[in-house]
Amino acid sequence: MATFASALALPALADEACKDPKNALGVSRIVEIDAKSGPLYGAFTKYEKEPRFLGPKEVVLTFDDGPMPKYTKPILAALDKFCTKATFFYVGQMAQAYPDMVKEVMGRGHTMGTHTWSHPLNLRALSLERATDQIERGFAAVALAADQPIAPFFRFPGLSDSGPLLAHLQERGIAAFTVDVVSNDSYIGSPSRLAARTIQQVERQNGGIILFHDIKASTAAALPTILAELKKRGYKVVHMRAKANFEPLPALTAELETKRAAAEAKKSGGKTAEAAATEKKLVPFYAPIMVSTLEEKNEPEVTVLEPEAKERVHAGGTHATASAPVASAEASTGDVTQPVTQTRSKKHARKRHKPDADPLSLSNAISGRW
Repeated sequence: MATFASALALPALADEACKDPKNALGVSRIVEIDAKSGPLYGAFTKYEKEPRFLGPKEVVLTFDDGPMPKYTKPILAALDKFCTKATFFYVGQMAQAYPDMVKEVMGRGHTMGTHTWSHPLNLRALSLERATDQIERGFAAVALAADQPIAPFFRFPGLSDSGPLLAHLQERGIAAFTVDVVSNDSYIGSPSRLAARTIQQVERQNGGIILFHDIKASTAAALPTILAELKKRGYKVVHMRAKANFEPLPALTAELETKRAAAEAKKSGGKTAEAAATEKKLVPFYAPIMVSTLEEKNEPEVTVLEPEAKERVHAGGTHATASAPVASAEASTGDVTQPVTQTRSKKHARKRHKPDADPLSLSNAISGRW
């Protein structure tokens, strides 16, 4: 059964919802993922993963760590302008701080996943009990903030997955997502350089799952240019949605609801949350999306993925094919039409074992604060 969020994924595809269809990036295909077997997608992992579901010149847009209204709002505006969709992996504490922003993201038809409760940089360094609580509490918090079901989609902070934690996700019917392309927006403050690097890496991987963060000013500023370049270069956006909703643990939901009610009562001067809401009606700053106005003929092709459950084992190969994040500033012309290419002398090139690979490393992932 399709989720409420997946049903909302269609409005921007309707003619009346896209103000500039000619220049829009749109959504070319929807991938509906059955998460009950705990699948693992994306290049960056040591563990056995599912086959890549993206074809040549196809991308998935993903955003981690939010929400942060100051930057999430312009990112949503850019996605709306290009009539396209993304998947957001939100931190529980952030979602609890900005519940209206969580509702806004879902109200615009994007898919909502999670990214733990408080974003510990190396989840696998925690005890299994604490790590699984981070995962479960994050789901409960984001779903509570959304006030509606969310997808059973999860991304490890720092991409620091582990066999025991992947087994837990499998038991709970949660799909895990790593990445194929790193925008490096955790390090790059210049929007022009960020756009240039992102397009360069997308071209290098011929598409893939792209990692951004909607808590970064440079990302909010660079995204319109990035989307325009993707359109110009013939890339297509694939939108992920879940086949079924996730059900948070009732005990955690009740605990968080009690704490939220107490915080709201304190904020409203001792009044109950119900009394405070009655006195001040919150009006959403986005137009509600009516499913009844959708035109089925405009829905893109839907690909359904139903992988079988498996025991996650070390794949034995390289971590990934995506490019490594770097803390140092990169040279760039700022012109995304001509991405930067670094030239090396033959002498220098001979010193590198794999001059064209430059794979990601776990240490870089963790230090990158993803």
